[in-house]
Amino acid sequence: MSGARETTAPSRDDGVASALLRRAVPAVAAVLTVIAGLSVRSVLTGDVAKYAGDALYALLIFWLVLVVAPRTRGWVAAVVACGFSVAIELFQLTGVPATLGAHSTLARLVLGTTFNAPDLPWYAVGAAVGWAVRRLMVPRGPGARAGRPSAHRRA
Repeated sequence: MSGARETTAPSRDDGVASALLRRAVPAVAAVLTVIAGLSVRSVLTGDVAKYAGDALYALLIFWLVLVVAPRTRGWVAAVVACGFSVAIELFQLTGVPATLGAHSTLARLVLGTTFNAPDLPWYAVGAAVGWAVRRLMVPRGPGARAGRPSAHRRA
């Protein structure tokens, strides 16, 4: 044999598997983020627990953006996650989340109850962590956006 590698065109099954993987990875990350968010107060206390929860909230939104729109660039998902988190924090100024939270644990967890300005930078931290983790996970380089391995990863 000449040592040349055989190349085959990707099948439809490869595309489906790739699409599922693009959604599965952020979905698993979202589940792990929820677990971390729910357990953080049992491990940490005070402001550290509170602000870790804020960062994890934005991180969860980051992963959910990628579940819904898996081809979204990481920085776009981070901006959306941070913006959404800030919008929810500002919504707390209306008192509606506090009213809903008094009747529903889920509403309290999702919407919070009380506006707290120091929470705002922590949303940016959580979104930035998501962006950094995704950047480490996603292949980069020529052809990476088209689903091909980057040049430095080819054999």
